[in-house]
Parts: sequence; C-alpha cells; structure tokens
Amino acid sequence: MPITSKQRAYLRGLAMNAETIIQIGKGGITDNVVLSVADALKARELVKGKVLESSMLTAREACDELCERCAAEPVQCIGTKFVLYKRNEKEPKIELPKAAKKK
Repeated sequence: MPITSKQRAYLRGLAMNAETIIQIGKGGITDNVVLSVADALKARELVKGKVLESSMLTAREACDELCERCAAEPVQCIGTKFVLYKRNEKEPKIELPKAAKKK
C-alpha cells in the first residue's frame, strides 16, 4: 500500500537528521548497490542516498531505479540527495501516522 502525503511528510522530517549511507558513483546502480540498499532498508526502513558528480544518473533516476529494484517507496528527492522507505513487515522500526479513513 503506498504511503500518504502525511506519512511522506513525517518520513521527510525523520530523514532530515539521518546520515547519508548510500552513494551512487560513476559505476551507477550495480547489483551490489541494490543488495546493500535492500539490507539497509531492512535494518533501518528509512535510508538516505546521494548521487555523486561522477555518476551518469540524476538523483531522480537513481531514486526511481532503487525503488523499483528494492520494492521501496520514494520519500523525497532534492538536488543530489534522495530518501527511500520500506516497511520491515517482521520488525517495524518506524510508526507511521495512520492514513485518514475514506468517507
């Protein structure tokens, strides 16, 4: 189930203080990068990445590709940085605000 804009705003707030743990360089997005991002998402649920100047990808392209390959949700993409979120079904770490009920 996709996250709501309210939940996305909450996650953006959490991401402000998170350190950048993913770096996409000139090698682009390799299987090893995808694996480390998937592991980080499993451990933290919320990860912040940066696209280096040497990369051929934009932050948006990197964000979209990682979301697709890791089944994650894009939270935000600004400049060279991006934030991904994927809920850990077994051991959730982040409690999202409840989605509003549809009338």
